[in-house]
Amino acid sequence: MPRQSSRRPRTPAHTHTHAHPVDELLPIPRLALYGFQHVLAFYAAAVIVPVLLGNALGLSRQELVHLINADLLTCGVASIIQALGVWKVGARLPLVQGVTFTAVSPMIAIGTGAGGGTAGLLVVYGAVITAGMATFLFAPLFSKLVKYFPPVVIGTILTIIGITLIPVALQDAAGGAHLIGTPAYGDPKNLAYALGTLLFILAVVRIGRPFLSSLAVLLGLVVGTAVAWLFGDADFAAVRETDWFGVTTPFHYGMPRFELLPIVAMLVVVLITMVETTGDVYAIGEITRKKVDADTVARALRADGAATVLGGILNSFPYVAFAENIGLVRMSKVMSRYVVVAAGVFMVVLGLLPKAGSLVASVPHPVLGGAAVSMFGIVAAVGVQILGKADLREERNTLILAVSLGAALLPTTVAPFFDRMPDDLRAVLDSGITLGALTAITLNLLFNVFTRRTTREIDWDGMGEDEAPEPEFGAHPAR
Repeated sequence: MPRQSSRRPRTPAHTHTHAHPVDELLPIPRLALYGFQHVLAFYAAAVIVPVLLGNALGLSRQELVHLINADLLTCGVASIIQALGVWKVGARLPLVQGVTFTAVSPMIAIGTGAGGGTAGLLVVYGAVITAGMATFLFAPLFSKLVKYFPPVVIGTILTIIGITLIPVALQDAAGGAHLIGTPAYGDPKNLAYALGTLLFILAVVRIGRPFLSSLAVLLGLVVGTAVAWLFGDADFAAVRETDWFGVTTPFHYGMPRFELLPIVAMLVVVLITMVETTGDVYAIGEITRKKVDADTVARALRADGAATVLGGILNSFPYVAFAENIGLVRMSKVMSRYVVVAAGVFMVVLGLLPKAGSLVASVPHPVLGGAAVSMFGIVAAVGVQILGKADLREERNTLILAVSLGAALLPTTVAPFFDRMPDDLRAVLDSGITLGALTAITLNLLFNVFTRRTTREIDWDGMGEDEAPEPEFGAHPAR
């Protein structure tokens, strides 16, 4: 009689697989909460560019409000495209799109050089549209050049971004740039609001449950604003005076003007923002443990280019993956890209409802500054983390980091340094992020690439989906 096998039929080791946390579709209430938290964390930085540019070009208050609405609407659409993905556009990562600070000085120089006012804006928009198209077309080639941006370059750039953004947060903590030169700037009361907000966020993270900790920034902004309102330092009068509905129309100020020198200056800017986005994509990959490759970078850059072209059409500006919100992803540990999609929907609504946007804008500057200190600091910390993958015992890598940090601090610490330079050159170099990034890229080419020295690269293959962190409480895989 034949011997019967005692082996049981094999069953698959895993009967089902969970989606990576980046691809998890959370319940709608949590999507709304986490998405709104991103909006609050993002809002101050989103409106600062149109405010700075509008004031520099001498725009009226009505024109300035239109710039802010156009910016928020475009930010929302661009963030949805970047996080959700359309065709080969969008990284499908929790990246929020926002106006790049790198473009502020060049746009002011271009606009004022064209006579200021709306006439200056038309030249700016011509340069923005052209630069956006170049970004979109150049994205696949640039993504193949990622090997020339090893951890020492990407980590340096991210560290520079965080370090140069922290003073923006501290300026808000002191009361906001609009108070500079007045006794109210640096008032101990403003510093108390900022410090109180920051301490509240730290306390929630320290003692709160995981779900509560993930909402620390949102709770800090709400509680900080409520305290300021109780003491009479939060003004909501402007909300009553603002219209409920406003539509951004394409080419609101007229057809763009395309001029050579402004276009060249903006092309230099988007080259830097492409490096910035590349660093941000790798940073969010580092945080979420999601593998990033050249195709991911190309899709992210295409989203930048498409958003920048859309910005020029809808009276807005160049767009980049926003480093500010990377810090929020790290702090909250909520990694779902659908949270950014929800944030994008909120931004679109804010762009169409000036009254709602005015309500969010009523958060006092010191409260925003206190929350932003932690997030901008985390961006710098992510850069340091990536620098840990570079061999800083190698003298050349150490010099790349050291000299780039020094160059980045030059425009902010010695402002008159570039005053005597030609306007076009000053528009490009009078930015810590731009100057520091150019220095890191150039020194890496001189020290490591042209000398054919090997550079250590990030082992993204070792950070695949099998090593992804556990989902946040209450998270459910996409179905």
